[in-house]
Amino acid sequence: MGGGTEAFPDLGKHCQLADCKQLDFLPFKCDGCHKVFCVEHRSYKSHDCSNSDHNSRKVLVCETCSMSIEIPRNSRGGEDEIALILAKHQRSGDCDPKKKKKPTCGVRRCKEILTFSNTSACKSCQVKFCLKHRFQSDHACRSENMPAVAAAARVGGGVRPFLVALASRNGQDCVKKTNASGSASKPSTSVKAY
Repeated sequence: MGGGTEAFPDLGKHCQLADCKQLDFLPFKCDGCHKVFCVEHRSYKSHDCSNSDHNSRKVLVCETCSMSIEIPRNSRGGEDEIALILAKHQRSGDCDPKKKKKPTCGVRRCKEILTFSNTSACKSCQVKFCLKHRFQSDHACRSENMPAVAAAARVGGGVRPFLVALASRNGQDCVKKTNASGSASKPSTSVKAY
């Protein structure tokens, strides 16, 4: 079926949806079924594309090691085929039940599973903790270079996570240090003026 008008017969194309057949001067070609559609029927859902999942990736999760296994695109996904893929994975040597254990918070009785969004590594002891135990006073950090404010916040009875975090960021106490002459020391600058 041609497109366009009497004056311009090669301009535009008709929508290939059976109920539409609208002439569109900027038609869309579906990358699934390779048919031409108007702006209203360009999505897979609007024209009921038979090959809408041609770019999707299907994954099977192994129950033994929690590893994801990609299913080939030409696979139909039957139960026999899935069983073959799992058997091949188990024979490959990559299937290890020890891999199934998820990392948890470094605090002794905390069972929080660490993910990319709720993990915080302590700058002093380099151990990973959940967000609830991210401050040094909350996880009883045993690092030698822990600031005095952090130690005082833990020993003083009340936990003051804000002061602990502030002290650990600066790497110094909040008290000004004086040198031998009694005057306050100048803060070091990273830019030198000549």
